[in-house]
Amino acid sequence: MNITQEELNKPRLMRAATYASVSVAVVLIGVKIFAWLATDSVSLLSTLVDSILDAGASLVNLIAVHYALQPADRDHRFGHGKAEPLAGLLQSGFIFASALFLIFETGKRFLAPQPIENSTMGISVMGISIALTIALVTFQKYVVRKTQSVAVNADSLHYTTDILVNVGVIVALIVTSLTDWLWFDPLIAGVIALYILWSVRAIAMDAMDLLMDHEFPDHERATIKNAVMSVKQVKGLHDLRTRSSGPHKFIQLHLVLDGDLTLRDSHAISDEVEALLRQLYPDAEILIHEDPDDIVEDIPEFEK
Repeated sequence: MNITQEELNKPRLMRAATYASVSVAVVLIGVKIFAWLATDSVSLLSTLVDSILDAGASLVNLIAVHYALQPADRDHRFGHGKAEPLAGLLQSGFIFASALFLIFETGKRFLAPQPIENSTMGISVMGISIALTIALVTFQKYVVRKTQSVAVNADSLHYTTDILVNVGVIVALIVTSLTDWLWFDPLIAGVIALYILWSVRAIAMDAMDLLMDHEFPDHERATIKNAVMSVKQVKGLHDLRTRSSGPHKFIQLHLVLDGDLTLRDSHAISDEVEALLRQLYPDAEILIHEDPDDIVEDIPEFEK
């Protein structure tokens, strides 16, 4: 099997995305600690906590991606790809914990509102945070398009929410500096916490789908079937099964052929089908079983 340059670049891109994520998180933690100490804003504290959790999640991501990219070995014949969705679940835990902490801090500040100091500095720090996060998310989205990495996609999702969070903090700092609405700062922090809780669901569900060997989307399965049936000698197919494991994809199916074909001819047709599927999924592991068309088999039916 020929491996394209694009396929060879995928591991490099995935590793670069994890290094960039950890680096940005560390920088943001430093500037936000300084800004929080100067302003005593609970909404700014919320973004600091979020950045600390981001750094932990990104570090887990870095380790998981490194492990997921290891080739299959004697003890792991299907590779190590499920390290990615495991990292996604750990990220979900990190994010969920940060949201609970923010809700607790928001409740305390509602009961004892405090004025915001040095709001100009806080706004400047949030502006820097937004610029760095936008640059990181843009790079991560590029990597996801090229690699379909679940771990990088999960990381990108929660950094995308950070952009909205940081915008909310800027609004809170501006409003509290111009008015006496001391309740507005904890209100924004509370909204941020609820938004984090909402966003964590998507990360957790994507990870669970991969861990539970969820099938490809219906439109992808239809594309696979159309590609298989486009081969002239193919009379049908059944038992199409698909799953993903991190960056790796697995496709298996039963190919219905003329029962009078020789084994060599059946093998050649299967190779033609595999070549077509390889164009759709260059790095997939494809397993094809040939069935003669003159036998009757029990074919499993699955309801939606």
